[in-house]
Amino acid sequence: MSSPSIWSSIFVLLITVVYKVVGWGPIDPTKGFISQHLNRSNLVIQWPYDVPEDERYSFKRGVHKLWVFKTDKPHTPTSKTKPRTEIRVQGNDYSSGVWQFEGYVYVPYGTSGVCIMQVFGSIPPQASTLMLRVYNGTLSYYRTPVVPNIYGRWLKLNVVHDVEGRRVEVYIDGVLKYEATGRGGPEGTSHYFKCGVYAQNDASYYMESRWKKIRVLKKCQ
Repeated sequence: MSSPSIWSSIFVLLITVVYKVVGWGPIDPTKGFISQHLNRSNLVIQWPYDVPEDERYSFKRGVHKLWVFKTDKPHTPTSKTKPRTEIRVQGNDYSSGVWQFEGYVYVPYGTSGVCIMQVFGSIPPQASTLMLRVYNGTLSYYRTPVVPNIYGRWLKLNVVHDVEGRRVEVYIDGVLKYEATGRGGPEGTSHYFKCGVYAQNDASYYMESRWKKIRVLKKCQ
């Protein structure tokens, strides 16, 4: 007959699995990851090419504020993409391994039809492995709803990308909210993280997001 301690261990294991899969209770998604070198020079701003940077971006008291208008130009004269003001995390591009983006995000009321964070790089014709968008206050994986009622409050966002496993995980305040196969390519495809505001379909006239404590981490081997 099994001892009570064995059954206790099994119970704890089952509870841990349920917490992760169902989304009960917070965990630390950065456990087992190493924070990578990152400073202001790694955070490259992309904004509409026909206006000064400070008319679409500010950094005050540790908070990056990024905004764009639906009628704005793209970030380069030759680009055919929609308007954006984004932080492109540079110096931590990757093509293998398990990587993680962490940051605190605030989206004001009214911002809609916009990508606020992405894992860039995919098999053509797709350009991204993951996009987190906002539609009428709901955070979505592309058009799939993930978390409702995000307006007007700071959220801790963690996005884990397993390149070889072709998996992405989205955590909000330490709770796993979404898992997907993503749209990533095989090992060898270059990826990097971006955050800010990038107009999508059904975009609001004004779009804004704020970010602080941005980190990039890599899983220990």
